[in-house]
Amino acid sequence: MDVSIINIGDELLLGQVVNTNAATMGRMLVEAGMEVKRTVVVGDVYDDIWQAVDEAIHSSDAVLVTGGLGPTKDDITKKLLCDYFHSELVESPVALENVRRIFAVRGFELTPVNRAQALVPKCCEVLNNDLGTAPCMLFNSEFQKLNFEKGDTLQNSKSKIQNSLLVSLPGVPFEMEWLMENRVIPRLREHFRTDVIVNKNILVQGIGESFLSDLIEPWELALPENIRLAYLPAAGMLKLRLTCRGEKNSSLLTPHSPLLEGLYALAGQYIVGEDCETLSELVHKTLTERGLTLATAESCTGGSIASALTAQAGSSAYFKGGVVAYSNEVKESALGVKHSTLEAHGAVSEATVREMAEGARQRLGADLAIATSGIAGPGGGTTEKPVGTIWIAVATPSGTEAVLLSFPGRRRQQNVECTVNQGFAMLMKTVRSEGK
Repeated sequence: MDVSIINIGDELLLGQVVNTNAATMGRMLVEAGMEVKRTVVVGDVYDDIWQAVDEAIHSSDAVLVTGGLGPTKDDITKKLLCDYFHSELVESPVALENVRRIFAVRGFELTPVNRAQALVPKCCEVLNNDLGTAPCMLFNSEFQKLNFEKGDTLQNSKSKIQNSLLVSLPGVPFEMEWLMENRVIPRLREHFRTDVIVNKNILVQGIGESFLSDLIEPWELALPENIRLAYLPAAGMLKLRLTCRGEKNSSLLTPHSPLLEGLYALAGQYIVGEDCETLSELVHKTLTERGLTLATAESCTGGSIASALTAQAGSSAYFKGGVVAYSNEVKESALGVKHSTLEAHGAVSEATVREMAEGARQRLGADLAIATSGIAGPGGGTTEKPVGTIWIAVATPSGTEAVLLSFPGRRRQQNVECTVNQGFAMLMKTVRSEGK
């Protein structure tokens, strides 16, 4: 089956809110064996939403719409869907009970405006939203009267949309995700036959996209027809995603399969890990499985490494803590960097970053430590140390390794993100090489 996603909201078009819903919904649908055909973002304009819905429902098995379900005047999705399906708004007992429950839990009085949240098109089925007052509504076009394009016969139009479903969800990300997992995807699986789709992620670091493509070209050209390869570049890293369709073919992507061994034979030196979406997730998985602990000492990354680690649930199992040592005084007092080292070499130097990593590991009692010090920009650079000059060090009980990075011409946030990812990759390579 294929699915179209429509995300509604002026704030998405204006860039005031990042449209994370599209990415989350796409990932969840693909994992459930469904194909995402298109993602469309439209503003809070009646005609634009109508056109997007009409095009999607005539070309997809299912259409998922988010946004526009609030109690304010700019939320027009319910009214539009009511018009589209030639229905009328009625008060749903299921939706009303849910609104009452949530307002009672929060200690709020149920006002007429908020009671209007329980109004839904008569023709829809309400899928209860346990986390919010906006209803999730399912429309089955198989038995509902649709608006047909001029010139279409009833028979021809029904053949296009015979089994299509439309689901309208709230745009609040945590509500949408809960509803997708607990209400929407189970219903789609009941209604449609879904394929078995297996995704395999290969995390790569230390080589650019075009160079990697040239390197693995013979292997890529020999891939079976049922396997697709995508290059997904990010700051300081690259993810290869292999997608295999069909249960009988899923063994092609199992560990140590001939297909994957062929990839490692060509690009193994650049492969950091598998089966994770990000390098921070790989660090989390690896250190948890191996029972290793980690500490951080950050200067130019300003706590971004620690933030990426603690964003993973369960990071307390391995992450001891971190120090953001922006000033030289804090490098000395909190991490034990020698004053003479800073005087002789400066904060952005191999000697300093080594002592930062070693100090973090010893003072925070961790098996491993990672440290960063550099010039993220846009100012602060010199002829000898221009903007984008960054040192990373990883300390282990057997020693400390440091590398110099250079990111000329990049912006501050790019420098930080690249440093974080390259630091994680360096950490993983160190753990692997020492057999920890």
